[in-house]
Amino acid sequence: MTESKPSRVIGYWMSEKKSQKLNWTEFGSVCRKYGFDLVKLDLNQPLEGQGPFTVILHKLTDIIALTNQGDPKARVMISHVESYINDHPEVAIIDPLDNVRKLLDRYRYYSIIHNSDLEKADVFMPSFVELTSSDCKENLKTLRLAGVDFPFVCKPSVAHGSSNAHKMAVIFNEKGVKDCRPPCVAQSFINHNAILYKIYLVGDEYFVVDRPSLKNFYPSDRETIFFDSHDVSKADSTSSLSILDPSDKMILPSRPDPAKLQRIVCTLRKELGMSLLGIDVIIENGSGRYGIIDINAYPGYDGYPNFFDSLMNCILETVNHHPCTVYKPDLSSTQFCLPLTKHTAESKNSHIMSPGSGDQDDSGFDTGDSSDEKKKRNLSVGSTTEPG
Repeated sequence: MTESKPSRVIGYWMSEKKSQKLNWTEFGSVCRKYGFDLVKLDLNQPLEGQGPFTVILHKLTDIIALTNQGDPKARVMISHVESYINDHPEVAIIDPLDNVRKLLDRYRYYSIIHNSDLEKADVFMPSFVELTSSDCKENLKTLRLAGVDFPFVCKPSVAHGSSNAHKMAVIFNEKGVKDCRPPCVAQSFINHNAILYKIYLVGDEYFVVDRPSLKNFYPSDRETIFFDSHDVSKADSTSSLSILDPSDKMILPSRPDPAKLQRIVCTLRKELGMSLLGIDVIIENGSGRYGIIDINAYPGYDGYPNFFDSLMNCILETVNHHPCTVYKPDLSSTQFCLPLTKHTAESKNSHIMSPGSGDQDDSGFDTGDSSDEKKKRNLSVGSTTEPG
């Protein structure tokens, strides 16, 4: 099949570092096969002369965070994006800037999760509270009133915008409260046998991978532990903080329930209005309850098989369902629905969540099939469509 001539444009912006990590040049080739051209936005200039665009895809979290901190250059860059979106309601955006802003403030999005209906599914957000004072006595009172127990993890309130966003601490006792660096969010630490389940959401599909996490901790007289969450939870991490104590190695880890993970994904996508998300989930020792301990916008997608295929699915679905779009691609046409590569798990630490059953080669596209035909299918990654 010959490649169709690009007729629509995906305007994108992300840092050069992220572009290289994702091998963005390869994605340009995928876009052309689906009739799209891929153009990087110049945020230093108005976008009006750079379009027209069909959809804007971005990771602007750090720039938005700098805007909130009063950075004048960042403010101009974001204003260029917002002006274009306001002037062109027909252009879809992944993800809406106002929804991304929710994920810049840990206390804000922790509250959104806490107030959702996930508790009905026995999914919880560990007790948390925001600390804004440097007074230890005042902070101790705030912690007690919020039900935050020792040990707890202290995290910066600002979740993006600087390397400090990932600088955290485990605080074991009242003496350690002096190590809190406000503004910060204190969250009760839940023992989970050093296993973190990262859910990578891409539109209507998701994929789950195991990652190392903090080992089991208990209230004690020990000194505060400072750490960088990126260093602890990388796939190849060898941090001593992830090595279980001998007494804890006898605890058998729980395996994730696909239905429970699907409920988490569906609920949070609805609550946050996001298509590109990373969700950090743990399973509490003993109780088996599922806890959500963090979320981030447009994560790294390490270990996600055939990520560009899922991303193209997401773009096509977003454009097709955008209420004001002038251009709606026919998802059943060969031009916009080339066969996608089957998703396969290449690592023993990755799990493809498949809520249905049937044809393992299904691409996950909505190709206009009847509902009965869809029920026979099985996405190779999880689907956010909840079973009826």
